[in-house]
Amino acid sequence: MKHIYIHTLLYLIFLFNYTKAQQTASPFGRFDNGRMWTFDNPPIEYFKKTYGFTPSTEWLQSVQRASLRFANYCSASFVSADGLVMTNHHCARESGTAVSKPGENLTTNGFYAKRLSDERKVPDLYVDQLILTKDISPLILNVITPEPDDEKKIKLRDSVIAAIIKQHADSARWKGLELQVITFYKGAKFSLYGFKRYKDVRLVFMPEQQLGFFGGDPDNFTYPRYDLDCAFFRVYDDDGKPLKTSDYFPLNPDGAQENELVFVIGNPGRTDRLSTTEQLNYFRDVQLPLILNWLRTRSEALKRYNSVVNQENIRNQIFSLDNSDKAISGQLAGLKDITLMNRKKAFEEDFILKVKNNPTLRSKASIWTDIEACKKEMSSYAADQFVFSQRKYGSFQIRLARQLVEYAHLLSAGDTAKAQRLQKDILLATLSDSIQLELLYVDAHFKECSLSLPPQDEYCSLIKKLFPAGATQSEVLLNKTYLKELLNGDHKSIFNHNDPYIVLAKHCYNRAKTADDKMNELLKKEAMLNMQLAQLFYAVYGDTIPPDATFSLRIADGIVKGYKYNGTEAPYKTTYYGMYDRYYSNDKKYPWSLPKRWENPSPELLKAPINFVSTNDIIGGNSGSPMINKNKQAVGLIFDGNIESLPGRFIFVEDANRTVSVHAGGIIAALKHIYKADRLVKELIGRK
Repeated sequence: MKHIYIHTLLYLIFLFNYTKAQQTASPFGRFDNGRMWTFDNPPIEYFKKTYGFTPSTEWLQSVQRASLRFANYCSASFVSADGLVMTNHHCARESGTAVSKPGENLTTNGFYAKRLSDERKVPDLYVDQLILTKDISPLILNVITPEPDDEKKIKLRDSVIAAIIKQHADSARWKGLELQVITFYKGAKFSLYGFKRYKDVRLVFMPEQQLGFFGGDPDNFTYPRYDLDCAFFRVYDDDGKPLKTSDYFPLNPDGAQENELVFVIGNPGRTDRLSTTEQLNYFRDVQLPLILNWLRTRSEALKRYNSVVNQENIRNQIFSLDNSDKAISGQLAGLKDITLMNRKKAFEEDFILKVKNNPTLRSKASIWTDIEACKKEMSSYAADQFVFSQRKYGSFQIRLARQLVEYAHLLSAGDTAKAQRLQKDILLATLSDSIQLELLYVDAHFKECSLSLPPQDEYCSLIKKLFPAGATQSEVLLNKTYLKELLNGDHKSIFNHNDPYIVLAKHCYNRAKTADDKMNELLKKEAMLNMQLAQLFYAVYGDTIPPDATFSLRIADGIVKGYKYNGTEAPYKTTYYGMYDRYYSNDKKYPWSLPKRWENPSPELLKAPINFVSTNDIIGGNSGSPMINKNKQAVGLIFDGNIESLPGRFIFVEDANRTVSVHAGGIIAALKHIYKADRLVKELIGRK
């Protein structure tokens, strides 16, 4: 026992010293700002030096054209010469609902079109293919840089962008394309992108939701993982025939192999890796806690409601909130990680030093102080602006009371036209939720206030005074006749009304307006400061470091590779054997249940891989991105990251960060052995 005690003590001393050393000396990594390279400036020399692979111009152009934006929220790609498109099941859920016939639920039960004629057109769905790009930075920066006023500068920038789009829309080369100006490096660089938009998109295949989201929220952002999160659509041309395309990624049935070089081609949504440490502190101490308080109070309200009604659409809303909670909690944990924050500080110190040592740049080194002052001022208004704003999962009565008070203020100020428009909105407003859920939303707002506003806050005190027993049902706001009389009468009667919701709205009106006005002013100021900072960044580092994600097409390199976790090692791939182990280990209970057709698998399916991990850099928006090899074959399909990847919004840490993908071999195995989708299998592997 004595020897064990001594060894334990020595280990604890070592662990303490190691942790302390890690916290005090954390140099930044080469790729802390990520590897989301643009197709405007692919790092060909880096690819050659690192992997011995030099992509040709033709390779890059073909890869670019094979990749797609799936509506405005996901990524996708062409995977056959006949316009077949691959994306995630979770990107296709809305489409499954849209094409379900009476008595069907395709999102839950899955769908497969056995014949071409069975493929179902999805209303309002489109995919965008990037055709042309052009650097227009000088056209914008040369015009806006001399303007000293921030608000005028923003308006000037927007007007220049509108003029550039109009000019190119009329030119022969860009005509017919969807044009968008993409901002890189927070305004240090701008590119014009031209997309070919395809509007005839038809559903071909999607698995049951139990497969597309096997493991549900408990397994979300984890690995090992067992999800068949895939779906297939087809693009049709103007003549109503399958689109012919020469640029596509045929599926490699062998899928990804360990230590193989792979590329993610997709549209990452947003990162904030160029943020200063003061901006990161604001995220950590102010913004993210406010968002979490809102998410958790609304999720709790919906869970209490659904414990009685047990509705699938409510479960989906709860999942959406809890999914966001998990993601933001991971981001917050990263911002509280001293090692990661020291890496960010080390990079910033290197950046500042380079600016100060550059004679042409050193006069602009005060930018960090200016940003710090801006964020500190924001901290004074952020809670008021967030808590008093109205968003989804909010109370109808609180929103309507605030609209009534705003209506009265507009009339007092003589703005009759705006007041009349608001009056119409008020009269058309109806309670869309049940009164039980409405009252739960009211209580959620009250709880959010107690969590987000300062102790002894006047608004919180007024809530306790007006609603001593919690939420109540307003006799005014839910009575259309009374409401109409109130609107048609003297607006001063609104100011004098004793309805508790109206009294509460009167109290926060000026406070909310002040917070909104100041935050809008400060956000514009910060946008201009970010642009100046980005221009310094670009002057120091150039495009050797990729820009933050902006839901624009990127190519991210990586290696198929497992990692150490939880005292053991995560293998680079998982198999259907593992999925069935989860199924039986959890006694076949949801969310680890399986559809009936999956209950008796063949041995060939069981040994097939289903998911795998790699070191590629992704973020939200990459969902549905193809994972390809250097031969332009799809070896996987992105659908998630591991829990360690959640701080990736602010910093990319290659040793722990992993992208989780559906294995191409697993897709083929499921289509072949479970769904008997021979037509689709042959097309995916390039056979007719």
